[in-house]
Parts: sequence; structure tokens; C-alpha cells
Amino acid sequence: MPNQQVTLTREGPLFILSMQNGENRFTTNFINEINAILDEIENIIKHENSERAALITIGEGKVLTFPIPTVAAINGHAFAGGFMLALAHDYRVMRADRGYMCMNEIEIPYSPHPGMAAIIRIKMTPKTYRDCMIQAHRFTGPDALDQGLVDIIASENDVLPKAKELALKWSKRASAGAIYGNLKEEMYVEAINYLEIKNWKPKL
Repeated sequence: MPNQQVTLTREGPLFILSMQNGENRFTTNFINEINAILDEIENIIKHENSERAALITIGEGKVLTFPIPTVAAINGHAFAGGFMLALAHDYRVMRADRGYMCMNEIEIPYSPHPGMAAIIRIKMTPKTYRDCMIQAHRFTGPDALDQGLVDIIASENDVLPKAKELALKWSKRASAGAIYGNLKEEMYVEAINYLEIKNWKPKL
């Protein structure tokens, strides 16, 4: 099902969401297209009563508590919103030889929304969080693997195949249905609560 900025394809139990928005800037329209496709995936899974399912997001994605296993295939740079989107997945596969993961808000300078900061904080150690937020450290593939930010690093041509392999491995967890999403809500309750803060403005 093609869209202007987002494309969804399916290979058996795997749903592959490809972002086509150039640098994948997170505009309102872009987010709305992603959410519409995620809603469609949920509807398909419920209609088919699927016992195996997983989502792979790939590009240069309500994912944090999405009720099936999710894998981010990082085939280039993942800065700022792209970094946070990658971290919102259950698993991450990153290109080994090119690309950085980075939160460069300190260089703008700009403070991320507390909910976004919480997503980052709960996905890494305190030291890695410090380096990420106040140093704008650029994590290469090997760095990201060493710091536990990604699960696998691979060559350019192997990023998507490795993501599919990982997604297939854990797709059976979709048989838990809503429980899978409930468990993730409990794991990430801090981030979810912070994400609900409205009308937030950074201190200047």
C-alpha cells in the first residue's frame, strides 16, 4: 500500500514499513502517515488472529508500545527524531561501516520534550545517556553495539536481511496479543507518562 512518504509491504508474518521522506524529517503529515499504517497493521493482525507477526521499520515509526515485536533497520544516520524512533523499537539492526546514532540537540541548542528524553533515558545506561545528551556523541555501529543501543551490526546489504531474521525469530511473541503491548506499557510507564505532558515548552 504505497503512500507519498511511507510504504508498507508484507512478507508472510513480517510487515515492512519503509520511510521515503528523503531525510525523514518528522513533520505532522509524516507522523500521521506512519500512525495510519500502524493502525492498519493492528487491524490486519486482529482480523487474521495472527499467531506470528513482527514489524520492521527501515529508512535514512505509536511504536514504543506496539503490540507485536518491532525491529528498526538502521541503514544510515539516525539523528534526533530518527534516533528516538529507532530506540522506540524492541530491537535494532545497524549498518556497521557507515552512519551515526546521535542526539545533537545540545548543538542547536534545544531541549527535547520530556517524553522523548525519557524514551532515550530508559534505553541506555546513565553514562551512555550523559554522552548522548550533553556531548552529542556520535555512535558508530560498533559503538552502538558496545553500548547496547543496537542488537546487531551488519554490512549495508545485510541490514534488512538481518532485521528480517531477528523479526522472524521473535514474531511468535505476537501470539500473546494485547498482553505483549501491556507488558511494554509496564516496561516504559515513565516515558508514556511524560509523553502525555501537553503544552510543554523548553526553558530558554
